Amino acid sequence: MIDFQTLLVFIPIALALNMTPGADMLFCLGQGAKSGPKAGLSASLGIATGSFIHALAGGLGLAALIAANPIAFEVIRWAGVAYLLYLAYLTLSSPIDQVAPTSVNRSHAVKAWKDGVFVCLLNPKVAIFMLALVPQFVDPERGSVLIQFLLLGTILNIGGTVINGLIGLFAGRISGVLARNRHIAAGLQYATSFIFVGLAAKLAFDRR
Repeated sequence: MIDFQTLLVFIPIALALNMTPGADMLFCLGQGAKSGPKAGLSASLGIATGSFIHALAGGLGLAALIAANPIAFEVIRWAGVAYLLYLAYLTLSSPIDQVAPTSVNRSHAVKAWKDGVFVCLLNPKVAIFMLALVPQFVDPERGSVLIQFLLLGTILNIGGTVINGLIGLFAGRISGVLARNRHIAAGLQYATSFIFVGLAAKLAFDRR
C-alpha cells in the first residue's frame, strides 16, 4: 500500500492544485449563483464523481489511451464545449421579464450534480492530469496499482470537493440575497451564462 512519506508529499501538492482556480471551481460558482447553495454543493459533488471516474479510468489505463489518441481527445473535448454552451443557453432560456425576484432559474440539486458529472467527464484534461500526476506516487511493488491510483485520486478529490463545495455554498448564499432584486436577478443569469461560455471557450482554445 501507499507509504506515509509518499502521502506527506502528495497531500500538500494535491491541496495546492485544488486551491488553484479552474474550470471546476468556476462551474460550482456558476451553479451556486444560478440556483442557490444546494445546487452549488451538488455541483461540487458532481465534479467529485466525475473526477473519481477519471481516476478509475486512469488506473485501468483508459486515460493513457486518450492521451495517445488525438482523435479521442478532440471528440471528448468538443463534446464538453458543446455541453457547456448548452448549459449557457439553458440559463438564458427564460425571458428576462419572467424572472421571479425570489428565484433565479432554480434547478434541482440532482440536476446540478448530473451537470457537474458531465462537465468533468467531458473535460479530457482531467484524465490527462490524473495520468500525469498520480502515477508519480504509485509504486507497483507496494501492491495493486489500481487500488493505489484510486486512493490517491480519492485524496485529491476530497480536497477539491471541500473547496468547490464552499465556493458553491458561498455563491448560493449571495445569490439568495441578490435575487430579491429583479434587475440583479436578471444580471445573475447573464453572469452565470457568461461563466459557462467562458469555460467553453477555455476548453475549446486550450491546447494539450
